[in-house]
Amino acid sequence: MRWPDGHRSVLTRGPDVSGLLSVARAAGIPAPKYELVQSPVVVQELLPGAIARIPTAATVQHMIEINRRCRGVLAGRSDLSALRLHLREDGPGFCLHGSLRAYDSRTRYLLDQVEEIGQAFPDTLEGDDLVHTDFHPENVLVDVTGTVTGVIDWDGATRGHADFDLFTLRFDLAHRAPDLHVDVPDTVALVCWAHMSLRMVDWAIRHFAASDVTVWLDIAHRLRPH
Repeated sequence: MRWPDGHRSVLTRGPDVSGLLSVARAAGIPAPKYELVQSPVVVQELLPGAIARIPTAATVQHMIEINRRCRGVLAGRSDLSALRLHLREDGPGFCLHGSLRAYDSRTRYLLDQVEEIGQAFPDTLEGDDLVHTDFHPENVLVDVTGTVTGVIDWDGATRGHADFDLFTLRFDLAHRAPDLHVDVPDTVALVCWAHMSLRMVDWAIRHFAASDVTVWLDIAHRLRPH
């Protein structure tokens, strides 16, 4: 959209996460400003750059640096709910257990693993970090050198452990750019793996072809932490 003064913005829908985006920008993260919020309509700053549909090593390294800047910025913010993992029951429109239970024997086996992990660990991922929750190359903008100029789609942003975003990035790269790799510490890797496996396989079952389900099952099997 274009304002009367001529500057352009992005019209979208979503929750008001302007407070978290202010924290992000203060930490040096290129997040957009929310210029107008009339829920559920949001008008946000138009950031420079283009979507990184084919990421480079430089883009991934810059994303890892952005992830580092997210750490500790929400210390003391007990007013913010921690990241929900949905390993025991359905999430709100994603991470649905029933689709895996009904699809085939391989998805049922994965669901058994996910729910077993869910019973062994808390269903929230606590931490003092700002977590994007959908941190992958199509949610960053880059310039011609691959440097990240913006991080977009913060609708699910919350407080938690920033390694969750690294594991999200790792899952995405395993599909989009398997020659690129992200190291994720073992601290919370198992619960992040369970969430991402459930999330991606469920989404593939409900929105894509059988071949896509197989792709994400293979990725989940390959990335499971030892």
